[in-house]
Amino acid sequence: MSAQLLQGKHAVVFGAGGSVGAAAAKEFAAEGAEVFLAGRTRSSVEDVAQHIRRAGGLAQAAVIDALDDTSVNDYVNGIASQVGKIDIEFNAVGPLAHEYGNTKHATDLAIAEFMLPLTTVVKSQFITARAAARHMVKQRSGVIIFLTGSPARGHVEGATAIGTAFGAIESLTENLAIEVSPSGVRVVCLRTTANVDSRSIQQTMDALASKVNITKDQAIAGVASLNFLKVPASVSDTAKAAVLIASDRARLLTGTVVNSTAGAALD
Repeated sequence: MSAQLLQGKHAVVFGAGGSVGAAAAKEFAAEGAEVFLAGRTRSSVEDVAQHIRRAGGLAQAAVIDALDDTSVNDYVNGIASQVGKIDIEFNAVGPLAHEYGNTKHATDLAIAEFMLPLTTVVKSQFITARAAARHMVKQRSGVIIFLTGSPARGHVEGATAIGTAFGAIESLTENLAIEVSPSGVRVVCLRTTANVDSRSIQQTMDALASKVNITKDQAIAGVASLNFLKVPASVSDTAKAAVLIASDRARLLTGTVVNSTAGAALD
């Protein structure tokens, strides 16, 4: 039996009640990490925690607003006091696709729709990463994993708002890494392609199918055709990539974007 990649690690996952966050939390736990699950809905994060415990893992759930700087700092500080260190921080928080006008042409976007990913996704990623980084710098170790998607490279129409936010996060990856990596802290951005089984992408596929008068399955097949492998990506694919980034096998990765889009969005 192979050794677990994250044995003895402590991972904090924000947005753990959502599709991607839950998948990442389960994979972290399956690879030996003790996971601390934060989300806005207790039932959602507790369901994930119970799943992990039933599988023999260690998990604790908490209701935390990842846009509330004080709450996030108190939560992270409490974890550090409880277990001694924070090894991994991962944030999968984000609004639903319809809230930021996904599939809309840029000229039809309302200002509020355009700004929403910037004031939620980007803000939340910075708040949670900064809270974790303060502890990681002191302990001189740790991995902060940012999450973006293929719209960061502007590869499809109708993704102006979220694509702009993703681009900002990829820039944040480099800037934060410059400051904290000399202290032994790695900062890596995981860029994914559409995880077709996530709630947000399912919603996007519904909107796309309706817009161009095709079936949802056809919309999914169309998205899959944009990558080199011609296969749809899943939340499990993203979670497994996050595990590799978080592990010591990726110890020289920092200040960079790991492109897990199967060629859908090239650098």
